[in-house]
Amino acid sequence: MAVTKRIIPCIDVDLDEDGNPAVYTGVNFEDLKHTGDPVEMARRYNEAGADEFVFLDITASAEGRETMLHVVEQVADEVFIPLTVGGGIRTREDIKETLRAGADKVSINTAAIENPELVDAGATAFGSQCIVISVDARRRYDEQGEHYERIDGESCWFECTIKGGREGTGVDVVEWAREVESRGAGELFVNSIDADGTKEGYDIPLTRAVCDNVSTPVIASSGCGGPEDTREVFAEAGADAALAASIFHFDEYTIREVKEYLDDRGIPVRL
Repeated sequence: MAVTKRIIPCIDVDLDEDGNPAVYTGVNFEDLKHTGDPVEMARRYNEAGADEFVFLDITASAEGRETMLHVVEQVADEVFIPLTVGGGIRTREDIKETLRAGADKVSINTAAIENPELVDAGATAFGSQCIVISVDARRRYDEQGEHYERIDGESCWFECTIKGGREGTGVDVVEWAREVESRGAGELFVNSIDADGTKEGYDIPLTRAVCDNVSTPVIASSGCGGPEDTREVFAEAGADAALAASIFHFDEYTIREVKEYLDDRGIPVRL
């Protein structure tokens, strides 16, 4: 029996002007707009048939603050599906406290690149299934990369960025994916800065490049504009899961509609 593909809604959480947690959406990691309440949205997606749920504290790393664990606890009380939490996780103790707050998995980006041994330590202490490495990738059209793809007639590589896409690292995404897999990461969460919020489809060359070079499950993120985009990233890029935000946040499609679309086209999903 074929392994089912997963549909995963995601909320990007930040503090509003009054210091309260709120969900935001944007384009290319910028122009963030208030979208809703994180706890209420978690409740809604749990009831809507999501396979998993992702909570990202999008400014914790850039601002050097701790993850909103009190909000994570509230969200965990509302969802009875696997919960992944990311943002501001820097140490083994941070991983422990986030899991204790109710997360099933932690998503790590900046701290893993700055200290790759954290991946080993987390996988050893808590199990590979808990460690998700998030990659905020952007396209670069120069000669500084290691793995290249042809896109619209040009040669392109993908660079890992940190601190919410604010800083480049010079690290090639494909090589980094291989490294963290060897260190024990249980899953890769691949975000495209170029596709983020555009609703023009996932970055297929990026996702395919990662999927073709690792055996670790890959979550494709950024750019979903509708059910056809999820079919494409599964069928053409080989992703194991498709993450989406705006199409669900603004009721453009339901999770059920996306899954029925995929099922009708032979993509195995849990209905």
